[in-house]
Amino acid sequence: MEALVLDLTVPAAKETALLELSKKRESFPELAPYLWHSFGTMAALLQEIVSIYPMLQPPSLTAHASNRVCNALALLQCVASHPETRLLFLQAHIPLFLYPFLNTISKTRPFEYLRLTSLGVIGALVKVDDTEVINFLLSTEIIPLCLRTMETGSELSKTVATFIVQKILLDNVGLSYICATAERFFAVGAVLSSMVTGLAEQPSVRLLKHIVRCYLRLSDNPRAREALRQCLPDLLRNPAFTACLKDDVTTRRWLAQLLVNVGHLADAAALGTDVVGPTPPVQAAA
Repeated sequence: MEALVLDLTVPAAKETALLELSKKRESFPELAPYLWHSFGTMAALLQEIVSIYPMLQPPSLTAHASNRVCNALALLQCVASHPETRLLFLQAHIPLFLYPFLNTISKTRPFEYLRLTSLGVIGALVKVDDTEVINFLLSTEIIPLCLRTMETGSELSKTVATFIVQKILLDNVGLSYICATAERFFAVGAVLSSMVTGLAEQPSVRLLKHIVRCYLRLSDNPRAREALRQCLPDLLRNPAFTACLKDDVTTRRWLAQLLVNVGHLADAAALGTDVVGPTPPVQAAA
């Protein structure tokens, strides 16, 4: 594996090294520190990323080019996941190199794969609860980029983007940020509502779970809770729509708590959970 890492800086061997390392990364727990501390390796990975920028507009990304850069992104995800390199990864502002990929709108498979793999890198950052990560992401345009994917991406991309927004909301700093202005709150709320409507036609329990968790967390903010009394989608109170959650006890409990929080007690009771009262609102983070 060490030899493959060194091959990343050898032009003739680079493509094979990217492929082999991305396939074998799970079997090498210390790959991230090797990648970070090996001379020229991170620069070589960033070179792979910027080299396809010209293919983004007009859209001309081929399957081969997409696969190659996604192998590089898989290695960056490895660096983003590792406790020794996560903050170094942030401090170098490497996630910003991925944002042009999230800003694309082409629905071809090479672009969809590129967006999904890029979201995986951001998802790896937020998976561990760390306010420093959230503060960094909030200083960038990650929320509008995630909202765009939540509106237009494939089911899997929508799920990962919604998970990222969920993790931002679960941090008190993130919740305060999104609820600080009506514009931010309603931007998130409008996309979540649109996604619920879409699920009526193409159900996805996995995606619905993240949507419900986002709504529940929003309801922890006093002003957002009041707004949700008026703008929570009616479908979330429709037993026919929520029947898909019958085997998902956790999400049914989240939904019941959400409905109690915004005053729909009878609808919450119909879900058959043990929720007894609204959760206390969360005070705004400093």
